[in-house]
Amino acid sequence: MSKPIEPNQPDTTHFGFRTVDMGEKQGLVRGVFDSVADKYDLMNDLMSAGLHRVWKRRMLETLHMRPNAELRLVDVAGGTGDIAFRALARANKLNSTLQAQVIDANAEMVRVGAERALREGINQMGQRAQVDFLTGTAEALPLPDKSVDMVSIAFGIRNVTRRDVALRDMLRVLKPGGRFVCLEFSHMPSRLLQKAYDAYSFNVIPPMGGAVTGDASAYQYLVESIRQFPPAQAFADELKEAGFRRPKYELLSGGIAALYMGWKG
Repeated sequence: MSKPIEPNQPDTTHFGFRTVDMGEKQGLVRGVFDSVADKYDLMNDLMSAGLHRVWKRRMLETLHMRPNAELRLVDVAGGTGDIAFRALARANKLNSTLQAQVIDANAEMVRVGAERALREGINQMGQRAQVDFLTGTAEALPLPDKSVDMVSIAFGIRNVTRRDVALRDMLRVLKPGGRFVCLEFSHMPSRLLQKAYDAYSFNVIPPMGGAVTGDASAYQYLVESIRQFPPAQAFADELKEAGFRRPKYELLSGGIAALYMGWKG
């Protein structure tokens, strides 16, 4: 397994274990997700043995959606619609109405989500969409200030070129009192368990991705990008620096993933 490389220039960043110019990363990430968009949700099931469903259920619980309310959610980097559709189902159970917007930098992921919404009857031709799909970046969300009740991002923040800019922009679009929830892979506190998880990640996931999607390199990037993401407390500190109130986190499944929460004052 290769060692992570630390960028040594302010205009460089990580792309997996590679150091690249800031301006390159978004295009490289776009290429990864162009390649795997049609099988992205299937691979999430296979890689996590279905655990991502449990993590996402917990994520939706921490949004604290109110019953009998009109709510607006923006799901960032959620092109296939998975989080937005789950949030819509939860809102329906609470007798609330939810208008969700999915914003993703990758047009192929957005295409997959929009097609799924029509196929499953979530959005219907000729009627106002319950879930809108937009192409845009996390660093410059195409939304007005103080316009949404909730911002979510699942397994997408580590792909963002400038996390600090993105976090401030997600805070910008939240209404006062609004909630931010982020689900991301993390680091296990036990070295022994982390070693076993690394062995699985590097030896199983890329070949599995190659067999299912035809692109093992995309999943090599995925496992490398997880290792480059900061530990949970360090990322919670980034939330505080961006201006979120009372940032906190929960480790899930022994630290394989972490759930981060923050509020807008």
